[in-house]
Amino acid sequence: MLHKKSNIKKDEEKFVFRADSSSTPIFGSHESDVLLPRDKIGQKMMDPRIAYQLVSDEMMHDGNPRYNLCTFVQTYMEEEARKIMLDSMATNAIDKSEYPQTTEIEKRCVNIIANLWNANHQEDFMGTSTVGSSEACMLGGMAMKFRWRKRAQALGIDTTKQKPNLIVGSGYQVVWEKFCVYWDIEMREVPMTDINDLTMNPQKAIALCDDYTIGIVPIMGITYTGMFDDIVTLDKLLSQYNKSAKISVPIHVDAASGGLYLPFINPDLTWDFRLKNVVSISTSGHKYGLIYPGIGWVMWRDKQFLPDELVFEVAYLGDFEPTFQINFSRSGSQIWAQYYCFVRWGFEGYKAIHERTRDVGLFLAKGIKSLGLFDMINEGQNIPIICWTMNHRAQQEKHWDLYDLADRLRFNGWQVPAYPLPANFKDVSVMRIVVRADQSMEQMSLFLKDLKQAIKELDATNLVSHKRQSQEGKIVPVGYTH
Repeated sequence: MLHKKSNIKKDEEKFVFRADSSSTPIFGSHESDVLLPRDKIGQKMMDPRIAYQLVSDEMMHDGNPRYNLCTFVQTYMEEEARKIMLDSMATNAIDKSEYPQTTEIEKRCVNIIANLWNANHQEDFMGTSTVGSSEACMLGGMAMKFRWRKRAQALGIDTTKQKPNLIVGSGYQVVWEKFCVYWDIEMREVPMTDINDLTMNPQKAIALCDDYTIGIVPIMGITYTGMFDDIVTLDKLLSQYNKSAKISVPIHVDAASGGLYLPFINPDLTWDFRLKNVVSISTSGHKYGLIYPGIGWVMWRDKQFLPDELVFEVAYLGDFEPTFQINFSRSGSQIWAQYYCFVRWGFEGYKAIHERTRDVGLFLAKGIKSLGLFDMINEGQNIPIICWTMNHRAQQEKHWDLYDLADRLRFNGWQVPAYPLPANFKDVSVMRIVVRADQSMEQMSLFLKDLKQAIKELDATNLVSHKRQSQEGKIVPVGYTH
């Protein structure tokens, strides 16, 4: 025993502290023993292996994107697509002469999308990539405002007498509210009036038009529910209105969700440039275009609908290629990724992916409906977005609500939002799942299993439901929107 103790002491005396080296374990390093910078940049450099591991570990506190059932954006791409994005990450999409092939690839994507949207080749269509569909909406709105002002001035309308206005349904995405604030536009909202048809009423939209209306924005894939506005009826009524109007009113279609889904799944549905008054369309490439977040597209049926004041030629970039984005320097990787998907999948591939996604959505809706607790608002027949609310019996019998259910589902990692509907139905709370290409039938069967278990646990729990005071003084459930 004494002999062993003596050896241990001799071993300890031999120990000499050494600084980190290439052989130092990451979690044996000095850097892993201190907090990462919060307010001030650190003083010393760090081994890249250690820096990567420590920063990567920070990501673990985010939710798993694949389990985020509320997000519209894609959370999976093939390894080859990721390589394409990495290879092109250093390109600057705005530098047309330095990266002419990126410019060429963007033009190819514009042409492909314009043809998917039935652009008339007798007209001179134009389009561009954007940072998500939000920038695409901004550009579409700006074009409508500038064109309205130019035409109004030519007709002798006093453009300073009152604000120009934009007409949207109350299921709009927040970008349209931002646009109206940023560009000093009056937003005229068409409230939802029928719980069984939560879309924009075309007749009421037309009734809001006047000489100061820059345009009407119907939505193909309403953020709250996934439903479609009736653009065919809107276009027909607008044609009648424009016959006698002093200044005609155009349509911009917000097809963030449906724009790269419907051409493959329901090509006969008329909503695009086949309609006379649809002058511009915006969409997200990172939704059903199957690209990681960060890209959108906007198209105009003819260059006359994109005022010259919004098109710039920047000489110091080495070329006079016109540009009309709001954002400037950004990586070309998203453009290359979109083109990769067009090349990789083709029409048949996109159709197969979206059909399978639709099938998963229908399976999910059927499973939720079978529980007998919910009224289905959208079951995924039009687009794979599933939306439901608690039925009257469940509201009366259960001591929990959808917000409690959303919290309980988070225990298993599932992120599913619960939120109130917009104007006229703010007292109605719903849940929504956006079914994406990376969500298999097996994954949704696991979700249904966890959903049933969450309901069982809520039924057995003495729960104080979350409540908050609304601005109007009414008690409403606490939720979060996406």
